[in-house]
Amino acid sequence: MSGNTTRDHIIDAADELFYRQGYAHTSFSDIADAVQISRGNFYYHFKSKGKILDAVINTRLANTRKMLAHWEIEAKQPADRIRSFVHMLVANRAKIKRYGCPVGTLCTELAKLNHASQAEANQLFTLFRVWLRKQFTLLGRKADADELAMHLLARSQGVATLANAFHDEKFIRQEVQRMCDWLKSCVESTQHDVPNE
Repeated sequence: MSGNTTRDHIIDAADELFYRQGYAHTSFSDIADAVQISRGNFYYHFKSKGKILDAVINTRLANTRKMLAHWEIEAKQPADRIRSFVHMLVANRAKIKRYGCPVGTLCTELAKLNHASQAEANQLFTLFRVWLRKQFTLLGRKADADELAMHLLARSQGVATLANAFHDEKFIRQEVQRMCDWLKSCVESTQHDVPNE
């Protein structure tokens, strides 16, 4: 028996629709149709689209925390953990080509709408920023860890935006390789800075 409740199914369907169609272009009816429930049952769980958005953002935050924790367990070295972040572009390339980055597109849309949940959605980027900063600090780059984290976030967002605009999978792979080369140079420069004992 599945552990997912009707509420969970609504959140999952809304998350996918907000990503594919955009928040503004997704109606209650779209979500109810995707879950195949009556309007009455739908309103029992969520009274407004804003409440669904809040639930979607909270679910994304929880899933992102789990993913970051998994990367920390899976890879012993901070550089390998950062590579996991970079390779997320390749792993999700089909969706990115078609719809862009799920975090970037949602944050951009909510900013344009001046939506009350914009700050909550931005926490998704903050999670990545703080986590990447921690990895660069562990890599020995404490002085510029936040700058490096923001550079990598900006670069990955740029790649996702242009891959979506040009529907170019080759571009994603090429830029991921360049980001990995950049990361390697960061690691090497740190190793050169360590004095010989």
